Amino acid sequence: MENITPTQTTPKLLVVATGNPGKVQEMQEYLADLNLQLKLKPKDLEIEETGETFLANARLKATGVAKATGEWAIADDSGLAVDALDGRPGIYSARYAPTVAEQIERVLTELGDNSNRQAQFVCALVIARPDGTVALETEGICRGEILYSPRGNGGFGYDPIFYVPAVEKTFAEMSGEMKRSLSHRGEAFKILLPQIKAMFG
Repeated sequence: MENITPTQTTPKLLVVATGNPGKVQEMQEYLADLNLQLKLKPKDLEIEETGETFLANARLKATGVAKATGEWAIADDSGLAVDALDGRPGIYSARYAPTVAEQIERVLTELGDNSNRQAQFVCALVIARPDGTVALETEGICRGEILYSPRGNGGFGYDPIFYVPAVEKTFAEMSGEMKRSLSHRGEAFKILLPQIKAMFG
């Protein structure tokens, strides 16, 4: 029986520190050109997010999952920071209210008629080695404004009220491709991709 040489090396496994399959799919799109296989963290593995910044929480998740699984791990932590609200909801973006609609309503209520609508979406990305040490990290930012009422049906979370003046659309009005290229997560991956390519080939 003849030996068949594989045309491609075995993909490198990267555990995504999330229980959300949608996030794995989104990351896979950013990393599509690399020989990486992404998989969800084990269901019973919970990492407490006790950090005070997006980067600190992403580090906790990446290093915690890497140590627990003995595999390379990638984590992101992201959220909305509104200038006039002193950076709120910030790291509490996903927990600002029980439902997404209530989260949006709380931000709009707290802003009220304030003319300063400046805000930014922030995404911290961290890759940890199997021993739990940090290999790569970065932060991507997308500046924009908070509208007075939601617009658009796409996206998720605060996307309907986050408006990007350069393209005159909210995140919820953008195509998936446009959002990937302009978003905070897109920016973070743009910064990190050359280093990921150098590390994993």
